[in-house]
Amino acid sequence: MRALTWQGKRDVRVETVPDPRIEEPTDVIVRITSTGICGSDLHLYEVLGPFLDPGDILGHEPMGVVEEIGSQVTSLAVGDRVVIPFNISCGHCYMCDRGLHSQCETTQVRERGMGASLFGFSKLYGQVPGGQAELLRVPFGDSLPIKVPHGPADDRYVYLSDVLPTAWQAVEYAAVPPGGTVTVLGLGPIGAMAARIARHRGAGLVVGVDLVPERLSRAAADGVTCLDLRRHGKDLGDAIRDLTDGRGTDAVIDAVGMEAHGAPVAKAAHTAVGMLPDALGERLMETAGLDRLAAFRAAVDVVRRGGTISVVGVYGGAADPLPMLTMFDKQIQLRMGQANVKRWVDDILPLLTDDDPLGVDAFATHRLPLEEGPQAYKTFQDKRDGMIKTLLVP
Repeated sequence: MRALTWQGKRDVRVETVPDPRIEEPTDVIVRITSTGICGSDLHLYEVLGPFLDPGDILGHEPMGVVEEIGSQVTSLAVGDRVVIPFNISCGHCYMCDRGLHSQCETTQVRERGMGASLFGFSKLYGQVPGGQAELLRVPFGDSLPIKVPHGPADDRYVYLSDVLPTAWQAVEYAAVPPGGTVTVLGLGPIGAMAARIARHRGAGLVVGVDLVPERLSRAAADGVTCLDLRRHGKDLGDAIRDLTDGRGTDAVIDAVGMEAHGAPVAKAAHTAVGMLPDALGERLMETAGLDRLAAFRAAVDVVRRGGTISVVGVYGGAADPLPMLTMFDKQIQLRMGQANVKRWVDDILPLLTDDDPLGVDAFATHRLPLEEGPQAYKTFQDKRDGMIKTLLVP
């Protein structure tokens, strides 16, 4: 099959690799029909190379059609249409029973001290082959895949893999009161969808902050009050307090994470790690990793006293002024953590209708063949061509 593989820093290629096969009687094989490029994929493209090996298959936002089922799978049949959550959860362990699927005890990467395994996301999360490929082996066939109806285009459902539940959890954790106020830092795919969900769930004022013109204009069209970081810079907090009777917003959603701009020391550290041999780079990331905490510090500034910060942007540092890697991975309050995809599916599915209240049918800005994946990664990293959300079609 053809698959998008990591070969080195800023070097991804579509190559022919062996087809996946049934390894456990509970597995299914899915032929991928659409697969997204996520902002988290750029962390692998740019920063987390020490935790990857050449040939690793990327991608964790896929959907498709079941092509083969294991002998013990009873809830799916060949030909069923499914979305695959990005975190690999068994559905029945202590953590899954409590809606913490991103902490699944069956797939936790204990040797790294990390939570549940993820598709296509490095040794830190199990080094499981990802979904930017023609075929994907999916474990826990009776509990992990999300069965969806045939008919509507993939765009209706594909975001159940990551974007929708991640944004939904971000808003849930933000605990915005009815008619309340929330700032969303970063209007990439997750931030943009979180802003839409916050408005849908009754927020009175949603403030969106970014510095990419296309992202700002798109969010403004959704009814978001947008602030351009290039204009407001260090005065961002004052601008938001001016909108909220001098207090700041009830909640802040940090949808930026370690992609934040404006911290040259941490940026230099990220660059240096990417240039080291893997063993040295991995050790440095685990013991001396630094994040660019500009977005998090901005969240602390602009939230009102007694408010809530919901961190959904991924941080990776182990030696930050705050131990962000551990806090993020263990979902320690503020509130933060990988989305518990299966926890939120029942809340979101009723909204995926022809009325399309969250605008999923037109959410993608680019739909490209899988073979154009390498150029799409570069365009997305460079924030060019108005690219906000890309779906690849194998």
